[in-house]
Amino acid sequence: MKYLVPAFWLAFIFSCTSIDIDDEKPYIDLNYTQAFPINCDTLYFGESFIFKARFTDNVELGSYSIEIHHNFDHHSHSTEVSECHLSDPKPAINPFLYIEEFEIPPEQSEYLPEITIELPEGNENGAFDEGDYHFLIRLSDREGWSDMRGVGVKVVYRD
Repeated sequence: MKYLVPAFWLAFIFSCTSIDIDDEKPYIDLNYTQAFPINCDTLYFGESFIFKARFTDNVELGSYSIEIHHNFDHHSHSTEVSECHLSDPKPAINPFLYIEEFEIPPEQSEYLPEITIELPEGNENGAFDEGDYHFLIRLSDREGWSDMRGVGVKVVYRD
């Protein structure tokens, strides 16, 4: 009997405790007024630009990554409604590739990243190929839910 009363109280306490489960994915807002780049923007080799977006989550954001890769074969990652004008398909000779991951400070449910991204003119193989590229943003919250946005951009040399 002496064990029955504490067991009863423990069962009562645990049955009244609710566990909040985060079952919502975060959101990448590129309709944010300062967002850059957005679909169909042009970026320039030999220059830098500042990536801006708005990230939100119902509980807590975790991390994000940015990837820029060629779209010379016209494959699709686009999450945008409007289509950009694409150049003719071509083989990739020396395409530019950028992949970087970033942590979001703890306890953030909204975050406005401003990351400077450098677009070099080339590498040891020569000048990078101009043309159609994808700009992919992947966002995860602390629970592991994720969102992805893909926009088409042109990356060219300024005249």
